[in-house]
Amino acid sequence: MSTDAIVILKDDHKEIRRLFRSFEQLGETEYTKQEQVKQQILELLTVHTYIENECMYPRVRSLVPDLEDDVLESYEEHHVAGVLSAELDKLVPRDERFKAKLTVLIENVTHHMDEEEQDWFPKVRAALGRKQLQELGQEMLELKEKAPRSPGGAGMLQKAADLLRPDRD
Repeated sequence: MSTDAIVILKDDHKEIRRLFRSFEQLGETEYTKQEQVKQQILELLTVHTYIENECMYPRVRSLVPDLEDDVLESYEEHHVAGVLSAELDKLVPRDERFKAKLTVLIENVTHHMDEEEQDWFPKVRAALGRKQLQELGQEMLELKEKAPRSPGGAGMLQKAADLLRPDRD
């Protein structure tokens, strides 16, 4: 397994996309399978956003100041995904808004991953050396072990908001 931070994140993206396709292929009344895939999506997204928010984004923000706007936009996209995930965690497939909400989550996260892979990751790779990306990746792998596995609702969202608030004396 690679310890390159970008490779790790792209591997997560592949798995997330696979789960999205699995959900989209399920029949309207396959409620048990829909619930299982939803839980897998929420777990993977929770872990993935955790390692990005706790490790990748802060490090890139400090090491590559030119990407500050990209990092801030990514935090906001994670915030939106977090809100949707927390709401989905409380819904079951028979709920009226379940499919619509999961579809919006899929669309938003797919856009976010596409943007990272096409714009953001190439800039990060160009700015950081191989050694830095491997060190960052190793740190992310360690964080994955202790990452939350389910959307944390308000607590998780507050933590994301706190990351964006400038220090106040």
